[in-house]
Amino acid sequence: MKYHHEKIEEKWQKYWAKNQTFAASNNSDKPKYYVLDMFPYPSGAGLHVGHPLGYIASDIVARFKRHKGFNVLHPQGYDSFGLPAEQYAIQTGQHPEKTTRENIARYREQLDKIGFSFDWSREVRTSNADYYKHTQWIFIQLFNSWYNKDTDKAEDISTLIDIFEKAGNATVHAVCDDNIEIFFKSEWNAFSEEEKQKRLLQYRLTYLAETEVNWCPALGTVLANDEIVNGVSERGGHPVIRKKMTQWSMRISAYAERLLQGLESIDWSESIKESQRNWIGKSVGATVKFSVLGSPLSEQPTTIDVFTTRPDTIFGVTFMTLAPEHELVSIITTPAQKAAVESYIEATAKRSERERMADVKTISGVFTGAYAEHPFTKESIPVWIGDYVLAGYGTGAVMAVPCGDERDYAFANHFKGNPETSGGMPEIKNIFNQDISQEAFASKDGFELINSDFLNGLGYKAATKKIIEELEKVHHGKGKTNYRLRDAVFSRQRYWGEPFPVYYVNGMPQMIDSKYLPIILPEVEKYLPTEDGQPPLGNATDWAWDSVQCSVVSNQLIDEATIFPLELNTMPGWAGSSWYWMRYMDAHNDAEFASKDALKYWESVDLYIGGSEHATGHLLYSRFWNKFLKDKGFAPTEEPFKKLINQGMILGESAFLFVLQTRFGEKSGQTQVIISKELYTQFINGGSIDILPIVLKSYLYERMSFQLEFNQDLNGLPFNFICYRTPVDVNYVNLKNEIVVDELQDDNRYKIDILNSSCFDGDVITSGDRIEILSVHREVEKMSKSKYNVVNPDDICNDYGADTLRLYEMFLGPLEQAKPWNTAGITGVSGFLKKLWRLYFDDNTGLNISDEEPTADMYKSLHKTIKKVTEDIENFSFNTSVSQFMICVNELATLKCHHRKILEPLAIVISPYAPHIAEELWSQLGHEGSISTVDFPIVNEKYLVESEKEYPVSFNGKMRFTIKLSLDLTVQQIQEIVLADERTIKQLDGRTPNKVIIVPGKVINLVG
Repeated sequence: MKYHHEKIEEKWQKYWAKNQTFAASNNSDKPKYYVLDMFPYPSGAGLHVGHPLGYIASDIVARFKRHKGFNVLHPQGYDSFGLPAEQYAIQTGQHPEKTTRENIARYREQLDKIGFSFDWSREVRTSNADYYKHTQWIFIQLFNSWYNKDTDKAEDISTLIDIFEKAGNATVHAVCDDNIEIFFKSEWNAFSEEEKQKRLLQYRLTYLAETEVNWCPALGTVLANDEIVNGVSERGGHPVIRKKMTQWSMRISAYAERLLQGLESIDWSESIKESQRNWIGKSVGATVKFSVLGSPLSEQPTTIDVFTTRPDTIFGVTFMTLAPEHELVSIITTPAQKAAVESYIEATAKRSERERMADVKTISGVFTGAYAEHPFTKESIPVWIGDYVLAGYGTGAVMAVPCGDERDYAFANHFKGNPETSGGMPEIKNIFNQDISQEAFASKDGFELINSDFLNGLGYKAATKKIIEELEKVHHGKGKTNYRLRDAVFSRQRYWGEPFPVYYVNGMPQMIDSKYLPIILPEVEKYLPTEDGQPPLGNATDWAWDSVQCSVVSNQLIDEATIFPLELNTMPGWAGSSWYWMRYMDAHNDAEFASKDALKYWESVDLYIGGSEHATGHLLYSRFWNKFLKDKGFAPTEEPFKKLINQGMILGESAFLFVLQTRFGEKSGQTQVIISKELYTQFINGGSIDILPIVLKSYLYERMSFQLEFNQDLNGLPFNFICYRTPVDVNYVNLKNEIVVDELQDDNRYKIDILNSSCFDGDVITSGDRIEILSVHREVEKMSKSKYNVVNPDDICNDYGADTLRLYEMFLGPLEQAKPWNTAGITGVSGFLKKLWRLYFDDNTGLNISDEEPTADMYKSLHKTIKKVTEDIENFSFNTSVSQFMICVNELATLKCHHRKILEPLAIVISPYAPHIAEELWSQLGHEGSISTVDFPIVNEKYLVESEKEYPVSFNGKMRFTIKLSLDLTVQQIQEIVLADERTIKQLDGRTPNKVIIVPGKVINLVG
């Protein structure tokens, strides 16, 4: 019986599906263990071999925990709302639901082929109405809640209304909008219903507000900060600008401190925790009010509010800088500076906040022409705008102290020497007893303040305390803790997303009663925004709410008294993924997102595996929603994910061609490099880039193409040729770095087809062109369809088997590290499985199992493996387990072990890693059912006790040979044996050693 992976794997995958082998129970006496993968977005490209890495790791843990007696929940589903499906719908007219459904079918086929122990009975899809019904419900709960600072939790909005009715809002301590207007109970009770709703919006945890957003014109939607990379959209690389729009936002800032403190209680990597700490950005300091002097466009006195972590430096303020988007800019800018300011604002709008934060080298700004008054010295301070100040952080304004801040120092020096702007930039004031002639003094230690009035002689701590007291006395500021974390924009101007359960009465949002959910995403004729710029849902014909019938009706009825327009925006991509782990706990509950019993039993995720790229997106939003649901009595724990592991990336090996393309019958319009006829002939005949001048070779390696023009005609024909370096699909290149050419195909034609179909970005190559591939170069980089280096796991499963793929991916290296894929290396793992099979079977006679008692060496090899694998899985060190399996199988093969007492437990030990072959071995050994819940073997330490030691024998510290001796020997006995050994006699050559050093169980050293 030979090992036929394809038959074995198909057999057991069918068995698991038919018998629901991995279905978890919500009513079990076993201890629970919940292991979860970040669920995938089902793209049209399907999976490549890099995608299953984390899934394989989590599956090993899930299978191991079942062997250890746990009731394991290991579900899977799809984050199926998203931009790619919608972009495809815009291009083709196909409904996103259709392409999403087809993509999911492809993903499911691939996942099943790898043999994951997912509980598919709990599958969820965020784009299914029975799922987003509950996403809509959670949104309504957020809308109907406010954050009470006194209780430090979210509470129902009715409790806030009760306070307003009894006492107004003067004593309310809430997380709310800035600049809240104080009102008394008599005023509240006199407000119209519309006015009351406007006031409540300032407190709700999800609210409508005009917000500065990242707008991507090409995608037609708002993007979150984590969806922008290097100033362009992560999806498609489109430009992003800043603009103001009325948007739904989530008041995540209410949870800033709890999000920070919660990091101390969870087992996550320090790098992820630090990313979240930096994103939340806690700062302790003070707010300071500066009055604007003689603002020409403002009838009321204008103040600039500043948050600073260094209020002790207030006497060093030399100028002020506002974010270009700051609402006061248009009010305080003088007519003389208006054109320059507007031009600067327009340019800044094209840069994302992340780009502006990261760019510390570029210095830019414009003087507004306005001045503010220093709260103590009453001096005039020029007010500038600069893109290094962000509207969403702090107050969007800074008091610039060049002597104490490097960026302010550079800004002041840059503009001080410019004749056009120096009038708005005073000399830098020094308030430290330190030299600032070369750079700012930014330390909080080792100084005393000077030129600082009542702060003179004080250090950082004493001065900070004193200045806050004085600011409060003159009503120009107070102490404050600030956070960089901003409220999350929750609107998208797209079609393929969750509809909001919201309609509008006189412009004010109203929630649809939960009993009428879900509000189903309507059909539309086209997925682009409407002609008047409304989101795609504006194209729907039936998208209005009948408040009497409580149903969606035709838009044409909106003019009727009881029929109102529905929200046209949809929820963002992170809405459905911010609570999905709880849905898995009770996936078929139609009445609620999960029952209290299910939530109480499963509590939270014990192990979560996914990419680190979600550190400040999904992982932060999920913690926010979980804490909110905990406040409202739904979630049982404060944190959703106890332990998080970020798997590394499997890198692809890309192939690049150095190509020479000759085109006859024309000359190029521009000559970049002229070469001789002799060099061209060498090119064609030699086929090597080595004859190129060094500068041209460097162009190739820098991925730059260059055009070479021959300065003579060839055979009477004018021509030009281009040499370039281009990526090519790895499937066209064999392991010898040769282009694969079918014998029946024309070589030149085939090369042209490859270049045109897979990689060439320039003009289409024609059949008249001559193509010479000079060489093939390989590089290791991210595996991606766009880089033509994708390896399909289906091919590996077909050729080598799913168990081989699983073992090989774990064998590549530590889970958290990036590692390159090399298909050539997989043959070794495939050979190991065949060797394992031969321990149980003879190729000719079949099952070859002995019931004899194993030897001590056999037990030792097995129990070493049990111990190692148990420790490795518990420590998530999967790669070293695979090494141990190989060692064990080699040892057992050498020992000619076919003993049942060794091979039965060995099948169990290897089953988390290679479940298909383990199931088959277990079955062939005579057992019924699945191996998946059989008790994991327990290590017996008695088999691991060493009876012998292989000692290194050294002479004057240099090891010359080894000798195996019993560990029971005394020092005297060891010395006698070593001195009598022929190798020792030869080394000593008649001499007597001065000293013999023996450390039992470790070393032997003869000195002198």
